Amino acid sequence: MSPESEIGVFVNGVLHYFDTTVQQVAECGTPYLALGRSPEVSDYTGMIRISGKRDGVVFFTAPKSMLCVMLMRMQETDMSHDNLCDLVGEIANTLSGNARRDFGRQFSISVPSVVHGRNAVMEYPLNTRAIVIPIEWRTYHARLVVCLN
Repeated sequence: MSPESEIGVFVNGVLHYFDTTVQQVAECGTPYLALGRSPEVSDYTGMIRISGKRDGVVFFTAPKSMLCVMLMRMQETDMSHDNLCDLVGEIANTLSGNARRDFGRQFSISVPSVVHGRNAVMEYPLNTRAIVIPIEWRTYHARLVVCLN
């Protein structure tokens, strides 16, 4: 599987999540490399670690306001910190499930973890470059970050 196809698995997973869970289309912006700096994280970040044929991290990061509106679309009234963590963790879990299905035994994928706060420090494997894929939904901006060697 080519690196572009691998990234496509994660992009398609996020877009499919919006289609099925909040029942509204999200759009993928123009991907870019985060050269010379770590990609910016938002209020809530769900992350999975990947090892095996390729090593790295993949994460979805979104502002609190976006996640709250997503919960409302899902008929959820609890906008607590724990529920927002659960939502971003569920998105990361969806990415993990798609990766397991599409990559098979070539990859080992961790249980998702959740990080809160814009000052969170993310650890990236050495000799990797982060590809940032903007995700637009309604008026909100999130990011999918794929960092694999």
